[in-house]
Amino acid sequence: MKAAAIVGARPQFVKAGMLSRALRRHMEEIIIHTGQHYDANMSAVFFEQLSLPHPEYELQAGSDTHARQTARMLMELEEILVKEKPDFVLVFGDTNSTLAGSLAAAKLHIPIAHVEAGLRSYNRRMPEEINRVVTDHLSTVLFCPTGTAVGNLKKEGITRHTYMVGDVMCDAVLAYKDVALRQSSVLERLGLVPGSYYLATIHRAENTDNPEHMRAILRALHQLDRPVLVPLHPRTKKCLEKFGLLPLLDGEKLHVMEPLRYLDMLACISQASVVLTDSGGVQKEAYMLHIPCVTMRSETEWVETVAHGGNVLAGADSQRIVAAVEQFKQPVSFRNLFGDGKTADQIAEILMTISPDL
Repeated sequence: MKAAAIVGARPQFVKAGMLSRALRRHMEEIIIHTGQHYDANMSAVFFEQLSLPHPEYELQAGSDTHARQTARMLMELEEILVKEKPDFVLVFGDTNSTLAGSLAAAKLHIPIAHVEAGLRSYNRRMPEEINRVVTDHLSTVLFCPTGTAVGNLKKEGITRHTYMVGDVMCDAVLAYKDVALRQSSVLERLGLVPGSYYLATIHRAENTDNPEHMRAILRALHQLDRPVLVPLHPRTKKCLEKFGLLPLLDGEKLHVMEPLRYLDMLACISQASVVLTDSGGVQKEAYMLHIPCVTMRSETEWVETVAHGGNVLAGADSQRIVAAVEQFKQPVSFRNLFGDGKTADQIAEILMTISPDL
């Protein structure tokens, strides 16, 4: 058997890094890197730190409008899949790389396995929501991280070859959290001690493309009572430059830095007092590491984290963001929502078992 794994963004490298090991014990695998994330700290470093095999193909799609970026990937992926003739295509999450991989495979009648299927924010203004809905309806096998995700698919009539397996990112967090703490020196370089700071990441288009949202979020960060680490996404920096908002990053409270390497990011999340983010992946990583999270969006696809008290939705509202952080001065009881660290093995075993029927 041959699998083609299509990746292009930070969370996908993490998931593929864990799954690739399990798959390669049973089958041939090729990795296609679309180049959607091209910054070294958001791309190449993941292959190094997670020992992810070097991609057989690198498309260098880069940054562009959704249509242009997806179209460029789609054209090149079609050529590769025709040449390689995989038995199935693996796609991860909800990025443009996921959509392009799913469309290319579906048009060529190649079975699609979607890892992290069934998520819904029910906000169709989010490009990620469009990507995951389309991908789920094109997929042959759907690997869901939670029971809620399975239920979302059932509401849409998708029940065949749907499996609740847990979250592959949980495999990575459990495997690397201690390594990260031993190896990372970020806090030492900044003169910070564990629990004495907040960590904030901002990259969603609903925030970065809206100057009022960005003003409100940055105003809130300046109002917090502790230093704030801000690993700055390249796209966020471009938007701040475009709107003339870069000066809002100045101030002794904010420690603005380049995107962190995976192990550094894991260490910084695990030692933060509270995480503030609009990222789906960082919401999960915070919960898995038992760190309270304030989500700077009006909805989340990870509804379980909110239901169990580890995550608060604050939108892009300064007062709500600050109040949500204050709320977490009270301890939070975290539950095991995302699996036991063996999701990758489960996925590999299921694919080996059902592949003759695909």
